[in-house]
Amino acid sequence: MKQIVTILLMLIATATFGKRTVSGVETERFDSVIDGRRTALYVLTNGKGMEACVTNYGARLVSLVFGGKDVVLGFDNVGDYRRMKQNYGATVGRYVGRINHSQFTLDGQTYQLQQNGKGVTSHGGYPGFADKVWTVVKKKRSMVKLRYVSADGENGFPGELTVTLIYRLTKDNRLTIDYEATTTKATVLNLTNHSFFNLSGHHDKEITNETMWIASDSIATFDNAKNLNGKFLKVDGTPFDFRTPRVIGERIDADDVQLKVTGGYDHSFAVDGKKGRAPVAWIEDSESGIRMTVYTKEPALHVYAGNGLKGNMKGKGGIAYPRRSAICFETMHFADSPNIPNFPSTTLRPGEVFRSRTEFEFKVSLNRTF
Repeated sequence: MKQIVTILLMLIATATFGKRTVSGVETERFDSVIDGRRTALYVLTNGKGMEACVTNYGARLVSLVFGGKDVVLGFDNVGDYRRMKQNYGATVGRYVGRINHSQFTLDGQTYQLQQNGKGVTSHGGYPGFADKVWTVVKKKRSMVKLRYVSADGENGFPGELTVTLIYRLTKDNRLTIDYEATTTKATVLNLTNHSFFNLSGHHDKEITNETMWIASDSIATFDNAKNLNGKFLKVDGTPFDFRTPRVIGERIDADDVQLKVTGGYDHSFAVDGKKGRAPVAWIEDSESGIRMTVYTKEPALHVYAGNGLKGNMKGKGGIAYPRRSAICFETMHFADSPNIPNFPSTTLRPGEVFRSRTEFEFKVSLNRTF
């Protein structure tokens, strides 16, 4: 009788909570219907203890476990992702960053975009790619392939845009994100992943004690309204010089014009992404010993140090996310590129295929073991 009761309790728990992942996130809490489409959580593993959980709501990275630690912030259910507009782990598009005056001119035609900020279109307008339910095209143990078709005229952007995205865990402990896109009309495109990383695994701990290196000699500068002004600032002699590894918090509150505009690091670093296999940045936590290295072919790496987090938003495990408890590495083109001719072009035309790859490589310092 006791065995029967135990089995019944196990069945009830499974029915109630679904599959529990290494990160502790329960798959069933992502089973929902949004805008008439099913959402779910997809679990990836590389056979070496690394796990990534991805939801098709916003093509988001929900958790990423390396060395037994979940190193990304987020929520443990799809409802909170829908309510909280912070883009945790999301695929952001059609155009990440701000397009000033909510318009751009392409091939002699001016396109008026949806305005969702003070005179700007931010992150492609609302709802953007982060708010859409993507179609899962293929799922294997270590990868998931998703697709979203953005209608011609969505939020004012021209062309029906078909975006395919692949998350993959490799045997050498890399999370790769591959983007591919085609369009029916000339358009502009700027995609990125907006994961919030904390390599300590403690989501309520500031990342200011982590050490960072960035292969960049200049940043794109803001005006007082936090719009790019088309200029670059050499990092030499400034708090933005991470060509030699520095602790993030060492100069984050320095008396610097650019830091005052954003309240800390929230800037696009110019990187020579054309090198491809060469790293553009790395970050390391001395407590966990985890180092994450970033690879990209994009011309910019936007680094956001969580200055806007306020501790009033509870995420996985009921943990409130305080200021600077995470850092984002957004591989991308520069914001407002359609309006700034000296920036690399973000134009995509019919017959062309946009392709881009971002890699996050995880290793443990030589003096650390798990």
